[in-house]
Amino acid sequence: MTKPVITATTLVTEDGVPIDAVHLPGPKDLAIIVAHGFTLSWQSPRVWRIANRFNLAAGVITFDLRGHGRSGGLSTLGDLEINDLDVVVAYARELGYQRIAAVGFSMGASVVVRHAGLIGGVDAVVSISGPGRWYYRGTERMRRVHYAVEHRLGRFVTRHWLKTRISPEGWKLVPVPPAEAAAKIAPVPLLIVHGDQDPYFPPEHARQLYLAAREPKELWLIPGMGHAEVACGNDLVDRIARWLDHAVRDPAALDDAAPPAAALDGAAPDGAALDGAAPPAAALDAAALDGAALPAARAADPGGNGPPGAGHPEPRPGTSERVPT
Repeated sequence: MTKPVITATTLVTEDGVPIDAVHLPGPKDLAIIVAHGFTLSWQSPRVWRIANRFNLAAGVITFDLRGHGRSGGLSTLGDLEINDLDVVVAYARELGYQRIAAVGFSMGASVVVRHAGLIGGVDAVVSISGPGRWYYRGTERMRRVHYAVEHRLGRFVTRHWLKTRISPEGWKLVPVPPAEAAAKIAPVPLLIVHGDQDPYFPPEHARQLYLAAREPKELWLIPGMGHAEVACGNDLVDRIARWLDHAVRDPAALDDAAPPAAALDGAAPDGAALDGAAPPAAALDAAALDGAALPAARAADPGGNGPPGAGHPEPRPGTSERVPT
């Protein structure tokens, strides 16, 4: 039998940003949309591997978030990217898929969670290595990501070396955080997958998402797993695909499933832990930033002489975005 042709297309968001997407055809009962992490694109080998693996079980659409790859616009680090996912969901419906699941990695995880909670339109959601909140810089790798986002020189390096274009304007209003959006996802099933060795976001982020969400929900805390696409092997992709198939067919059955014993080990983060004092790069996957580029840039620009307001300001009273309940 002839294999269906894979097609790439350009979609346009509600706010006028062209989004490059690729469709891997499959059975029309389920489409899995894959949202990549920061600095990646659908053409990145690790993203393409995961998309093709999911394609063994379902139709797949993956795409470049704004400011990445062949899409237009500038990255807003998980804020306006929900518009990117929304037009891809509409495209999947146009293709005739009956059910749609959104799977996101790191920054892409914050996008799928926020889209499901604030806009909706999907039948299942999977967050992999995603943040529970903004303003997190408790790991060395996240501090590197913050440097790339907050400083003019960091954004220059990210643009020219990593082909990722970051908006210098910051957030006008602080977007609804992932955990707050997670509370609005039900009755759509939510799966949270996180590694206990994640070098960007420790497991407390996954627990925060899980505790905020309502049933049906599951938390898989994977022993030995690192961060996002690079840590998501084929066996885990297959396991997620099986969960999705079950979730979209009989979501009510997930209500009776107890979370793994490891899922809630340890205390939930306390209020002090959630009070961030740093600009919000929490939604980022910056495996590519582990090299020498940003340390060298930091040495060249120790004062961080970016333009006033570069990066993302701390939230001020009365500026947080709110969605009616």
